[in-house]
Amino acid sequence: MRIRPSGSAGTDLLLARAVTPEQASRIGNQTGGRVFLFLQTDDFWRDYQAMTAKGVAFIRPPSEESYGTVAVFEDLYGNKWDLLQPRAES
Repeated sequence: MRIRPSGSAGTDLLLARAVTPEQASRIGNQTGGRVFLFLQTDDFWRDYQAMTAKGVAFIRPPSEESYGTVAVFEDLYGNKWDLLQPRAES
């Protein structure tokens, strides 16, 4: 499955389904359970609400961190992502 941000001219991400038992055993644990994919937004709450309405499974609720607003979700294949709106520089 290829995903691409709305209006993107050419950047996309290929999410490949595991095809062997060995690959399947690594789903969601490619990095020892750590988030390794980041989806940056300019409006966290707009995108969080839209994603929740479409059934995206958030596994860590939104929180305000020193670097911005973040919540963790899983994609269809068990990969963990941060939905992140960086804090504005002052």
